[in-house]
This record gives sequence, C-alpha cells and structure tokens, in this order.
Amino acid sequence: MTTNDIKYNLYNRDNTPVAFSAATLEKIGMLIRRYPEGQQKSALLPVLHIAQEELGGYLTVDIMDYVASLLNLQPIEVYEVATFYTMFYLEKVGKYVIEVCRTGPCSIMGSDPIVEYLEETLRIRTGETTPDGLFTLKTVECLGACGYAPVMQVNNEFYERLTTERIDQILDDLRKNKDLDKSPGSRWVEKFY
Repeated sequence: MTTNDIKYNLYNRDNTPVAFSAATLEKIGMLIRRYPEGQQKSALLPVLHIAQEELGGYLTVDIMDYVASLLNLQPIEVYEVATFYTMFYLEKVGKYVIEVCRTGPCSIMGSDPIVEYLEETLRIRTGETTPDGLFTLKTVECLGACGYAPVMQVNNEFYERLTTERIDQILDDLRKNKDLDKSPGSRWVEKFY
C-alpha cells in the first residue's frame, strides 16, 4: 500500500456528540498546564492517545474536532497530526492491531514474507480487519529494533526475530485471550497517567 492508496475520510462528520468524562477533562487540563501559555498544541499527541482510547478505539472527524476545540487549535492542525502518525486510527480497527515493520533492515531479514504469511493466515490484506473484528493488519515504518528483525508490534506488545512458527504461536495466544480487555493504546495511556 502506498500513500496514494490511503484515503482519509476527513470530510465525513457523524455529528455525534463527543465529550470526555469530568475525570478525563481534569487529566487533560493537567497535561495542558505542563506547557507554557499559548503552547497547548504540545499536548496534542497525548490528548489524541487518550481520545482514541476512551472514545471508541479510533479517531472520527467529530472526535478530532472536539480535541481541536479543547486545545484551541484549528481542526486541520489535529488532522495533520492524526494522519501522519500510524499509531492513530481513522477507521475502526480490530481488538489486536498487528503492525509489521517494513523498512530496509526488516525487509532484508524477511518482513515481506511475514506480511504475506499473515495475510494468508488471517485471510485479509494489509490495511484490513478480520470479519470477527479480532485482528487488523498494518505495515509501519521503523519500529526501532533493526538488530532483531523482522519485528512486529501487536497493540503495545513487541515481537522480534519473527518466523512463521512464531507468528502461529502469537496468533494462537491472542485468540485464547480474545476476551481480555486489551485495546490498542491501553498500555500507553496507563503508563502516561
């Protein structure tokens, strides 16, 4: 998939009311106060993580507009950030988001066959979600572990030196734990607080 293949649905508003709980607004207020007056944009990344985690697992235009209003930003400033970083999802994703590194070192060490194997095993293409809503498969730029290639991340769990056998074991373990409440980003948000 190339950048040209990605279509963002940034013109489609559901006009669904969006609001954080009072406790979350308090945490966001504390975040904003960490930065100098007028520099509230510095809190955008953590606020987007919180929004994604608490408001449905992905960022709709309504959610991004809400975040923009909280941080006194233009909506386009939020859209730019949300569409740039692969950790933000603009469409509904599966319970487990599988992200396989596709940069040079991982590619040389076999990430392309790993992606093909995952597509075949899960019966989806990169960028798609399994019909049961359990897995979404993505490729991403560098996960920062070139010496352990090929690597992937599932939600916030990291897996190194992948083989097809290891992939089978990981998928089996995830399927066994499918009832756990372990959504993408949850561990990041927990660490942040």
